[in-house]
Amino acid sequence: MAVLGRGLVPAGEPVLRGDDRGVLHGDGLFETLHLRDGRPWLREAHLTRLRAGAAAIDMRLPPDAALVELMDAVCADWPAHTEGALRLICTRGPEGGGPPTVYATLGEVPPAARLARRDGVTVATLPLGVAARSRPQLEWLPSGVKSTSYALSTAARRWAQRTGVDDVLWVSTDGYVLEAPTANVVWLSGGTLRTVPAAQTGILPGVTAAHLLERAAELNLTAAERLPTVADLHEAEGVWLTSSLRGVAEITALNGTPRPSSPLTTRLQTLLNFPR
Repeated sequence: MAVLGRGLVPAGEPVLRGDDRGVLHGDGLFETLHLRDGRPWLREAHLTRLRAGAAAIDMRLPPDAALVELMDAVCADWPAHTEGALRLICTRGPEGGGPPTVYATLGEVPPAARLARRDGVTVATLPLGVAARSRPQLEWLPSGVKSTSYALSTAARRWAQRTGVDDVLWVSTDGYVLEAPTANVVWLSGGTLRTVPAAQTGILPGVTAAHLLERAAELNLTAAERLPTVADLHEAEGVWLTSSLRGVAEITALNGTPRPSSPLTTRLQTLLNFPR
């Protein structure tokens, strides 16, 4: 662990004050980066998303150079052959207007993420209770922000565990699939690799999903954004969850219906240089 202004500290060292608004109110942002060959993958894209989130919630952040220095400090001496889960956390700091609390943590990629990458995931749909395009229309509500307030996501993951599936796909009240609690959805249909439009829906814009679609032409595929129904995903040639640590994880069953394995899965993982 490394803390802005303090450098490396032992993993058990206290970092947050009891009145830090990140703890009291979930008032903060974070980014999770995949560490490969000792370097954070897609670092600039993650910093750009962090900056956009900070602007949306009016939170002051240190300069990028300070954030990069912090990440470099925590990554120093990490074994190059070991995948890492690098998290950069920024809270609003203590009550009364104190400076933001900024720190970074680094650990190995959890076995569950590597297993999902190798074997795929089973998912079930779960109603989110909002219309697909409703959130961006609410000017007061920050959307597309990777917030430390994770109550909704953890509730959905607990529901998935009780239901006996690996993950959840949130569905809008008007019948569109939006995203998973910690991943974006990507699917193949008619030679086009698609994902859900973040600007129209207020979902978190996926760094891994965006990078994947930017490189779709290397697989002789076109790229597009659209809102899918559950039926669209059942009919798709392949469906995947994309995230920083899992990379590309194929959906092997949707609402109890098995899906055939797509030969594109290995090619997508190779394209993004994710180990199986």
